[in-house]
Amino acid sequence: MKHKHLRFGVGFKVIFGNRRMQAAQMVLEPGDQEGDAGNKHQGADQWLFVVSGTGKATIGRKAYALRPNTLLLIEQNEKHEIRCTGRTPLKTLNFYSPPAYTPAGEERTAGRRSS
Repeated sequence: MKHKHLRFGVGFKVIFGNRRMQAAQMVLEPGDQEGDAGNKHQGADQWLFVVSGTGKATIGRKAYALRPNTLLLIEQNEKHEIRCTGRTPLKTLNFYSPPAYTPAGEERTAGRRSS
């Protein structure tokens, strides 16, 4: 069993995971974005839950409003960008299945699992 109290500092941080799934937190300051038109996770689905703040997710060519309690599924290989559009930081909790990042936050290549 793993347990952690989240503090939501600035940026992206892997929290923990196992061989099948991984959790990470992300904080974007007003005007900041994560990803771009070519950003995608080749080997993992991403579940993004908005804890606080407002923003916009662009998945492919569609835009979706982000606000507290929004849950979004970004499937593997879907190109996406997350942007903070509000006056306060956008804080999200993200789950990747299978894990998409190393514990240090480096993106894994498709098909590589964590231990």
